[in-house]
Amino acid sequence: MFEKLRIIFSIPELRKKVMLTIGLLAVYRIGFHIPLPMIATNLADTGGTASEFFEKITVFAASDLRQATIFGLGIMPYISASIIFQLLGSVWKPLEELKKEGEAGRKKLNEYTRYLTVAICVVQSYMYLKFMLMSGGPAGYGNINPNFLNADATGLYFGWQVVAVLVMTCGTVFLMWLGEQIDEYGIGNGISLLIMAGILAQMPKALYELIRNMKTELTGLSRGQIGIETLVLLVVLFVGVVFGVVFITLGQRKIPTQSAKFTRGRRVYGGTRQHLPLRINQAGVMPIIFASSLLMIPGMLMAGLASYAGSESILFKPLNLIGLTMNDQASFIFNLLYVALIFFFCYFWTAITFNPKEMSDNLRDSGTFIPGYRPGKRTTDYLEKVMVRITYVGAAFLSVVAIVPTVVYGSLGVPYSIAGFYGGTGLLIAVSVAFDLVQKIDSHLVMRNYRGLLEGAGGGVSPVV
Repeated sequence: MFEKLRIIFSIPELRKKVMLTIGLLAVYRIGFHIPLPMIATNLADTGGTASEFFEKITVFAASDLRQATIFGLGIMPYISASIIFQLLGSVWKPLEELKKEGEAGRKKLNEYTRYLTVAICVVQSYMYLKFMLMSGGPAGYGNINPNFLNADATGLYFGWQVVAVLVMTCGTVFLMWLGEQIDEYGIGNGISLLIMAGILAQMPKALYELIRNMKTELTGLSRGQIGIETLVLLVVLFVGVVFGVVFITLGQRKIPTQSAKFTRGRRVYGGTRQHLPLRINQAGVMPIIFASSLLMIPGMLMAGLASYAGSESILFKPLNLIGLTMNDQASFIFNLLYVALIFFFCYFWTAITFNPKEMSDNLRDSGTFIPGYRPGKRTTDYLEKVMVRITYVGAAFLSVVAIVPTVVYGSLGVPYSIAGFYGGTGLLIAVSVAFDLVQKIDSHLVMRNYRGLLEGAGGGVSPVV
């Protein structure tokens, strides 16, 4: 491995791309430590329900909302805008036609996505500031610096809010620009690398917390106590989950195809047998993101309504019970709803992103067919049937990976900042982006007659038939 790393840095063009990517990622991380001057106390310092809520979001959002910094919103507004346009592109005809226009249509969609990102940033940053105003803080001022709140007489009370919104919005727009620079001049997918960097940056803090709470004695897997047995179990579980994520992420269902023969002059072309790869995890991490978001909202909403109704109200107990149940990630009801939503969004997202009719038409136009199935409707029905079956496997896999952190958090009492690395969106994104980065580097190495990074190490795609 060290020899392969030496080869990577011995190629001038590849070395320049790698160093530029590392430099831009360093700028991204520096911005996360530049606080907004308007904020006096971070949510991480005050603790409480709000801090725990944002800690859970941090695991899959790759942006720490507990720290009010210039990059506090992260790149998630851009991801949200991209998802919105991807969904609209499947149901709104003008956008669907724009997607078919090739490079010009893609540039126009990217332009619309940037505009929507700015709008989302303005709304999210303003709501975030209002939340910081209402949160508990010193001297009854919430988490806002009192020097800014005392500016009512000069008419600057609204001015600092505008500045804070503009700063956080510009921070996200700057991160979009960083991602585009990595795409053009660096190596790998820029936006994905930014998200992975945000996820991996949380690991040192989680490891420190694990070591600080660990006891060098046998505790018998007692809940809330991290002893030697718990540490060994966590290591074995982490290796097993990573192995499963890698296997399913690269897993494919290979459908055999054959091209038609045709004669040109005295030579016969075509007739070759190939395969059509269908990913087992076609939906990626989107189902977990959607399911996590939907489950977080009702719990916070019910808890807020119960607090608003008051403890003397007849509605307090049922609302408070529902809120506690939805916020308790170790409860059976929470995990059951989590799995059900993951299955639903797996099929929903696959139905949007996978078009068997379009794939069947492309096969027919290229003179390729699936043996035993006539081109057209029969091929379309067969592809749809296969995708329904493998989507069930992918949804089951995502469900297992998604509830592993909640099981570790609930049964062993491990802090969620540590348990979050044992599954869920963060681990899936990190593995997917890492393999994409390795493939990009391999393309440069193979082009110069070098062996790839994974060659000779059991690399490759694992077929699932």
